Amino acid sequence: MANLEIAGLLILLMFAILGSGVWIGLALLGTGWIAMELFTSRPVGPAMVTTIWGASSSWTLTALPMFIWMGEILFRTRLSQDLFRGLAPWMQRLPGRLLHTNVIGCTIFAAISGSSAATCATIGKMSIPELRRRGYPEGMIVGSLAGSGTLGLLIPPSLIMIVYGVQTNTSIAQLFIAGVIPGLALAGLFMAWVVLWSMANKDRIPAADMRMTLVEKIHAARFLLPSVGLIVLVLGSIYAGFATATEAAAVGVAGALLVATLQGDMNRKVFVESLMGATRLSCMIAFILAGAAFLTLAMGFTGLPRALAEWIDALDLGPGMLILILTVFYAVLGCFLDGISMVVLTMAVVMPTIERAGFDLVWFGIFIVIVVEMAQITPPVGFNLFVLQGMTGHQITYIGWVAFPFFLLMCAMVALLFFVPDLALWLPRKMM
Repeated sequence: MANLEIAGLLILLMFAILGSGVWIGLALLGTGWIAMELFTSRPVGPAMVTTIWGASSSWTLTALPMFIWMGEILFRTRLSQDLFRGLAPWMQRLPGRLLHTNVIGCTIFAAISGSSAATCATIGKMSIPELRRRGYPEGMIVGSLAGSGTLGLLIPPSLIMIVYGVQTNTSIAQLFIAGVIPGLALAGLFMAWVVLWSMANKDRIPAADMRMTLVEKIHAARFLLPSVGLIVLVLGSIYAGFATATEAAAVGVAGALLVATLQGDMNRKVFVESLMGATRLSCMIAFILAGAAFLTLAMGFTGLPRALAEWIDALDLGPGMLILILTVFYAVLGCFLDGISMVVLTMAVVMPTIERAGFDLVWFGIFIVIVVEMAQITPPVGFNLFVLQGMTGHQITYIGWVAFPFFLLMCAMVALLFFVPDLALWLPRKMM
């Protein structure tokens, strides 16, 4: 059987297993086991045990549960309320007014969370009731929050960047630094859309409901100090060279515990709930990574990545067409899989082609994060859509529709990143 026929058979098999409701990690392990059993002569058992242990014992992966725990702690504090109170006075003169608190709030929280769903949920639990009470358009409330919540993946620290770095042996510190400018640029695009929409729909934006002097605004900005302090603590320690990403994650957890304690939100219940929430999510991700590692090994023994790379090379695609095809591929894949599964499933096949095409792996990592962001708001599996469905009561289709302009802005960001690669590469070159 030809390699491409084997690839097609394994893809159909994997989606059949996933469609039956089996956990993603088990589906990956099962597909890898069948591939090795049927198409190679290597003993499956020893290879599976060795690969799973190797994938699970990486020191770099230690940062993953730590950043997740930090986000879980902050989700249970008053940080979102403080962000709103600190930002709202400064937004009154901008077209769109308090709608910008969704974008800027998500941008700030993204820099201390690393999770898109956590960012969306944390900012949404405060901003949705406040914006509704003031009469802001429901579509823009939900759409701007769905789009801006994805910044949790792009602005460091990012869980997806950690997974990508481990999968491709790319420096996580460089990926974190590379995500800063694209993240801020994408947030700027979101704010620009809110401004343009608001200028075209002035009658739908409520009048300013607070008048404050500059001194009063500066005084209100004190509520932003816990968030800014954590950003400086976590990212500053990485950029200054004082800590690795893993060490900075531990520093972030200590900082989050301190903030929660000083705010009076920390007690035994919050501590246990945050710890168990982080444990459940970390175990799920670790299981997926272990399954993907074994599937990657199985595909390597069957020769599929090399065959697929040679097939793509034979198409003689230019760099622009290759990136366009990959963007469409990941956007479609995001309709069925979560972001981490997309990354770990495809890297073994995609990386040989990317390396032959000469793309910088740090740049490609930022590209991957942006297209995975797009998957967060594509029905039916977009995580942010599920989060907002639970918070607002709207149907997935409605949330996907009002978030569609932000999906298009992410597409524009991919194009901008392709034509101006220094958006991602300039800062790492200057700082590393």
